Formats: sequence, structure tokens, C-alpha cells
Amino acid sequence: MKELEIKSVLQVYDSFDELPEEIQNLMSESITIRDKAYAPYSEFLVGAALLLENGEVVLGNNQENACYPSGLCAERTAIYYAGANFPDVPIVKMALSARSLKYQLLTPTPPCGACRQSIAEYEVKQDKPIEIYFMGETGKVVKSSSLANLLPLVFDNSYL
Repeated sequence: MKELEIKSVLQVYDSFDELPEEIQNLMSESITIRDKAYAPYSEFLVGAALLLENGEVVLGNNQENACYPSGLCAERTAIYYAGANFPDVPIVKMALSARSLKYQLLTPTPPCGACRQSIAEYEVKQDKPIEIYFMGETGKVVKSSSLANLLPLVFDNSYL
């Protein structure tokens, strides 16, 4: 038997103001769209802003449904819109912000497992990493240079 050690390297910014200007702009877009999310059940709002290689910015927010599995996370809303409207344009960067209407969310909130798998599909498809920045309502911002840091043992089409 061998032991396999997996290491993820993430960068942590102490605040929004420390981010490069381009990322501040992208994160601001995610905050604006986050506050338009439809989340009457969880009261947990998430916004996603994707910067595409052609300069387009695609936005998404979470959309809940009384039948919980029928809703969709912000990340997948944005990714699927990008895939439908810009199918051959790589996603370069992704900014995510989350906010609870029940308490102040200070912890950077990464994508859920289903969203990580969806992001992985596009990162593998485009054969280029996607930089992912995520934050809570305020406070620290975490940067991952690739989805591989968040989902190191990715399941992709090579297994099929």
C-alpha cells in the first residue's frame, strides 16, 4: 500500500479591497446579481460572475424551488448560460459571493459539490484552468487558480 497525499494551494486576501481591480469589478458584479437571487426557503443568496476569454461577463444567481431538487445554484446557472450562448469561449475567471438573510456571513463560501463537478466539466472541456474567487458577504476572499484545488480527484470523461 502507498499513501497518497493531496495538497491544495489557495491564496487568501484579507478583504475585497486587496483584490486586483479586474477581480474587484467581477466580484462587484457577483454581489449585485447575488442580491437578486430567488431564495425564499433557505434565505441564502449566491451570485456568480464569469469572465469569458472574449471579455464577456456572464452572471448567475441561485434559483430555489419548493421542490428542492428543482432549484439551481448560481455557479451552474452562470456556467450553463455561458455554455449555451458562448459554447467555444473559455471561462477565464469566476467570482462568487454568498450572503445569508439570517446572519452575517463572514466566511468565504466555496462552490458546493455539484457545482464543483460542473465547473470541472468546463475546465476539462476547455483544457485551461478557471481561476475561482469566493467570499461571504464581507471579509476574506479566497482564490483558487484552478478547480483542481477544490476537487483534486475530478471525475471526467476519461473514465467513460
